Amino acid sequence: MDGYKLISFDKIPSTQDMAHDLIAQNKVTNKTVIVAQSQSAGRGRYKRKWVSNNGNLYASFIYKISERDPKLSYAIAVAVAETLIHFDITPQIKWPNDILIDGKKISGILIEYAQSYVIIGIGINVKTCPKLPEYKTVKVNDFANVSVQDVLNVLIKKIDKWRNADFSIVRECWMNMAFGINKIIKYQGKSAELIGLNESGALVLRTGTKYILTYGDEIVV
Repeated sequence: MDGYKLISFDKIPSTQDMAHDLIAQNKVTNKTVIVAQSQSAGRGRYKRKWVSNNGNLYASFIYKISERDPKLSYAIAVAVAETLIHFDITPQIKWPNDILIDGKKISGILIEYAQSYVIIGIGINVKTCPKLPEYKTVKVNDFANVSVQDVLNVLIKKIDKWRNADFSIVRECWMNMAFGINKIIKYQGKSAELIGLNESGALVLRTGTKYILTYGDEIVV
């Protein structure tokens, strides 16, 4: 936790929303982390519900920035994946913001901006995982007996390592762990081959001889 300010709650609606509130009130500094043992209104992309029962990591990391970085999501995905690797778990990264183990979701990432800060929301199933109709889930303790604090300590080190790393290195690591590379996926309702990332951080798809670059659209693997 070197250099970090930790703000911890038993239960709040959302660490991400709390981060926005504290920034609006000018009550945060660079490297502030908001952690909750559970959330009543946790959310992911497009305000989708993130089930947040007790026993998992729910954290929002706040960093001062000079400009927005569209490549940051890749660095954070690699940081989360490396955190799991630290505990001898083999992850895969699913575009745009999920971490999988054997095709089952273990973590999600949500990056938002407020004023001169970036807020990086990360949820990791550690001791429990929700049973959902949309997809299968898994937890860290299926593979390693560790605490939420253990996971948080390693995650902070990995974020520090990857947040400012050269993108060429981030891209290589992301590609090595990407889920669905060279497989047929669905993009905007049509089939396409998932090729990988280019040097600018765009996801590269191919349909026949045509290449498609996308930066934020969802795909179905």
